[in-house]
Amino acid sequence: MATVHLRIGDLVWGKLGRYPPWPGKVVSPPKDLKKPRGKKCHFVKFFGTEDHAWIKVEQLKPYHAHKEEMIKINKGKRFQQAVDAVEDYLKKAKGKEQNSDGKAESKGKKASNKPLKILDEDDEDLSALKDPSEKPVKDDPHFHHFLLIQSEKPASSMEPISKRLKIIEEVTGSTSIQAADSTAINGSITPTDKRIGFLGLGLMGSGIVSNLLKMGHVVTVWNRTAEKCDLFIQEGARLGRTPAEVASMCDITFSCVSDPKAARDLVMGPSGVLQGIRPGKCYVEMSTVDPETITELSQVITSRGGRFLEAPVSGSQQVSNDGMLVILAAGDRSVYEDCSSCFQAMGKTSFFLGEAGNAAKMMLILNMVQGSFMATIAEGLTLAQATGQSQQTFLDILCQGQMASTFVDQKCQNILQGNFKPDYYLKHIQKDLRLAISMGDMANHPTPMAAAANEVYKRAKALDQSDNDISAVYRAYIH
Repeated sequence: MATVHLRIGDLVWGKLGRYPPWPGKVVSPPKDLKKPRGKKCHFVKFFGTEDHAWIKVEQLKPYHAHKEEMIKINKGKRFQQAVDAVEDYLKKAKGKEQNSDGKAESKGKKASNKPLKILDEDDEDLSALKDPSEKPVKDDPHFHHFLLIQSEKPASSMEPISKRLKIIEEVTGSTSIQAADSTAINGSITPTDKRIGFLGLGLMGSGIVSNLLKMGHVVTVWNRTAEKCDLFIQEGARLGRTPAEVASMCDITFSCVSDPKAARDLVMGPSGVLQGIRPGKCYVEMSTVDPETITELSQVITSRGGRFLEAPVSGSQQVSNDGMLVILAAGDRSVYEDCSSCFQAMGKTSFFLGEAGNAAKMMLILNMVQGSFMATIAEGLTLAQATGQSQQTFLDILCQGQMASTFVDQKCQNILQGNFKPDYYLKHIQKDLRLAISMGDMANHPTPMAAAANEVYKRAKALDQSDNDISAVYRAYIH
């Protein structure tokens, strides 16, 4: 893309790494967020998302001049929604301008023709350009994100994890890391100089490792089925012969396996991680397991002088491949900070939730909701069919209402096409439901909806759907 001269308020097309050009608006960065050194770039807020990013000037094009060109080459639903958001913004802006002109004429006052200052591409302090009148309204999809970044009085003081990260404290006491300059997407993060180990190359782990390598991290891999390591060795990863060897060779070792038993065996089994832990070594458990397993793993790792963090991820295989996971972390805060470049590479945001076990609890609750929701959608599709209604029409209506989401659209389309290739294994969501129900029992809290959904997934497993996608729960209703 050609270099352009822009000013605050200009609409643009911004290119984020391997993603297609996306509509956005040049805005003032937060006061404490400096432009990355050595880069000629502008701070852009993207429509239809909650992303704000520093974008290199050569990756920007004026919106109106290239609108037709971009619409021709991009046809995705989310893209169209973003373009619609721009058009809505323009209509509102035009209405405000007309109202403003009318008031100015009635008062006999002349509208100010003071030009906006052109962004100096070499200016290191863009906060001086801040327009105090430029604040999103509550209807703006970026309003919540804006509040998080701009909040001057959070529950506790802000502190930077690195030059490329912001820590945001919320009233809940949790902390989130936002890649405020979208460095993970742009491929320009500074990888940690720590040696990274990764154990488990399944649906989620494979995407994570691939993104760690792309962003320049030094990664040693191990997998129970050794041939799964071959592709990553070709991409530059090193091979570890056992979990113990990986843990002893690396400063930070991540693991992502299927269930609590696999997580415990990986640490405490023969040639397990525990044998390679030495004082100062870090272990990060990314598997979705129960809080009791996390507590046990934390205790055995720290008993050897190691440092422990749990960091389960919310997403799917595709989301993992795209480096857009949501990471929930808890445990040793210093490990969380040491993992900052890794979390940027694999995810779009991460949250620090306090003491070990909290992330496991939160992840089980999230997956309980997702699993129950998927079962309900499948139930709706089959009920539509049973009552003579068009399933496609049901989906079309659903996707125009308040429950519209990429998740609903993709899963329902897969069901209608009979495509149950796993993006998230059905057996794993059933495991998560079971663990969430057990957690509810321990807290003496009822979980009747999750319990009902769990029975449907168990029936789907009995129909040999375990290794299919979670959307295959649909088949439990038609057999």
